[in-house]
Amino acid sequence: MQYPSIVTGTFRSRPNRFIALVDIDGVEQVCHVKNTGRCRELLLPGSKVILAQASNPARKTKYDLIAVYKGDLLINMDSQAPNAAVGEWLQEGGLFALPQNHDGQLGSCLHTLRPETKYGNSRFDFYLESDTCRMFLEVKGVTLEEDGVLLFPDAPTERGVKHLRELIAVTKEGYRAGVLFVLQMEQARLFTPNRQMHPEFAQALQEAADAGVLVLAMNCHVTPDSMTLWHPVPVL
Repeated sequence: MQYPSIVTGTFRSRPNRFIALVDIDGVEQVCHVKNTGRCRELLLPGSKVILAQASNPARKTKYDLIAVYKGDLLINMDSQAPNAAVGEWLQEGGLFALPQNHDGQLGSCLHTLRPETKYGNSRFDFYLESDTCRMFLEVKGVTLEEDGVLLFPDAPTERGVKHLRELIAVTKEGYRAGVLFVLQMEQARLFTPNRQMHPEFAQALQEAADAGVLVLAMNCHVTPDSMTLWHPVPVL
């Protein structure tokens, strides 16, 4: 996925979870933050940030904060980017090229792809049909990094636990189900659930895997104006 117009700036402060004060060419601008998570380890005063120009010129905030440099590592922190990148990856047949599809059970040809699909009382990020399976897929963006290890969540998420329970439920009705952790950076060695932050989520993820839910993690090729899914990363 590509951003049409970007600028660089210097992060100053974050008065609340929706906005940030950023220095752009010596002028302080109020910018929309496209991630309501804490991101405390990323948004540090003086950090170099990437901003996308808002498509609506009448909007009060002219820019969206979409990425930040953590040292030399560029991390996309746009919470909408994972779903956009996954949608492109699915359309290109990326799911079928995974090592997890060595037996072809996920199929080799995509027939149907629907975002934001409701099933019963649940709503999933994607529903897809291939030549061999029908599948619901949940997407989780991950930005919390410690020495190349990516962790999710960065705060307790009852909503995340609920999604995993719903994926388990659809497997019992004959569907395939998967959860894809999108690691929004390049230098990711492995992914692990954040057991210290939210042990209930880690337990639910293990129960989902035991029930046959496909658990995937993919790092991304990240540039200042783009993010695309890149390589599968081990899940620990």
